[in-house]
Amino acid sequence: MPPRPAQLAPPGRRRSISDPLAAALLPPPNETPAERERRLQAEDDAKKRSEHIDRMIRENERRQRKKKVVKVLLLGQSESGKSTTLKQFQLLHTPAAFHAERVAWRFVIYLNLVRSIRRVLEAIAPESDADGFEDDMDYDPSGNAPIIDISGRPSSSAGGIPGWDAYRRRLAPLAELEARLIRQLSDPEDNADHEATHLHYPAPPPYTNASASASRPAAHAQPPRGRGAPSVVIPGGSHSSPASPAGAGELSVPTGSNWMRAFTLGKLQSPKSAHSGELYGWWEDPQDPVHVILHCAPAMVELWRDPKVRQRLYERRLRLEESSGFYLNDLERITAKMYFPTDEDVLKARLKTTGVVEHSFTLTNRSEWRGVDWKIYDVGGARNQRHAWAPYFDDVNAIIFLVPISAFDQVLAEDPRVNRLDDSLQLWQSVISNKLLANVNIILFLNKCDLLKAKLDSGVRLNRYMTSYRDRPNDYSSVSNYFRTKFGAIHQTYTPNKDRDLFIHLTSVTDTLSTHTIISNVRDIILTRNLKSSSLM
Repeated sequence: MPPRPAQLAPPGRRRSISDPLAAALLPPPNETPAERERRLQAEDDAKKRSEHIDRMIRENERRQRKKKVVKVLLLGQSESGKSTTLKQFQLLHTPAAFHAERVAWRFVIYLNLVRSIRRVLEAIAPESDADGFEDDMDYDPSGNAPIIDISGRPSSSAGGIPGWDAYRRRLAPLAELEARLIRQLSDPEDNADHEATHLHYPAPPPYTNASASASRPAAHAQPPRGRGAPSVVIPGGSHSSPASPAGAGELSVPTGSNWMRAFTLGKLQSPKSAHSGELYGWWEDPQDPVHVILHCAPAMVELWRDPKVRQRLYERRLRLEESSGFYLNDLERITAKMYFPTDEDVLKARLKTTGVVEHSFTLTNRSEWRGVDWKIYDVGGARNQRHAWAPYFDDVNAIIFLVPISAFDQVLAEDPRVNRLDDSLQLWQSVISNKLLANVNIILFLNKCDLLKAKLDSGVRLNRYMTSYRDRPNDYSSVSNYFRTKFGAIHQTYTPNKDRDLFIHLTSVTDTLSTHTIISNVRDIILTRNLKSSSLM
């Protein structure tokens, strides 16, 4: 029997079976006008909800594509360790770029070395041969030991040490070299054609006490203070050591000068190997500063090892080793013909910059932080540069505030009436009480702990400069804990956000190993708190 032909369903019946969705969307039969209006309103509301969800999805995708940025501001007075901390961030996160720039720092290190030698010569010079030294001495009312005059020279140093004139003659070429280095670093474009040697350089500061004014004790200073501000009281008759020799007359390089570009490896030669500190040919250039350094090296070594010189520095309480850019203990290595700066040398190098230095890097080594951009800002800490801080307060995620706690017996180079620790306390209070920063993470580096320990071990007593310390033990553990407690108490008293945590670290930022551990911990704290709060995680 032949199969029966298939029968086609009626058109209406076929649609209802094959397209149930279309059937469901059809208006119900016998729909009243009121029911129709309610149905259309419900459909419109559903469409709006769907469009809103779509917009949220697109916005979330846009945020995910957008770079995650964490901004950190380095604050603190001049020579508190901000630039060294920035270098440590570079060394930890962009080591290849840091190492490529090491050769450029050779010129800065030479300048630091020459300035240190000049400071030593000033300290041992006879009174009649040193410009700017005062003959009169100020004595405290009790008739005790004389307070250091504005030159920093106590009466015992009225005469030069034996052999001073010979040292001065043998080291005279360093004065011209200092001028040449200043010119090359100030105008790096002139260095390309070696014209710097033949130009008229700005004269370097004379062989006098370049930071003489920095040694006036702050015993009688009355700087303006806010209500309830902490203070450092220096009793009469105590001596306030000079600030760093890099104070007055210090070379300042504008941030955008690109001084480093003129001295990088591309301008010179490539290393002999990836592990070699030697370079081909740069010492063969007759214009290179190394030739003057080599010529004067024996005299520099002899000067620094001279017991009479060291005694004079001790009498003047001139502790060059506490300053940035101190290399006199490594003279033989630094003055070598094929000297190549180490990481530690670069970390210690001192070059004052005017303006804001920014360093950026992207985390790539941990999956949860991968893709996060960091921007670290180092702003000038001198009093005349602090106005530049405010514009960075608006969107900063964290502040690393540095205090050189070893400087409790020093005064500001820019204002010899003000004790450096007193200035840090005032500055700390103003930062943590700022309402714009109420929700910003604050990390406090109590820095230069290595210098603090050495100073306390040498017999310098904190209670002569901070009477509030009273008769507590004068050892490193007690003093460092006192500073930790004091700065923490100021934060707790003046912060507008009582729930904000304060993270305090005792640091020596020239110590790479310990500083990298601290930086890693600080980095994780900043990222965890800020990325969660901004929904970036």
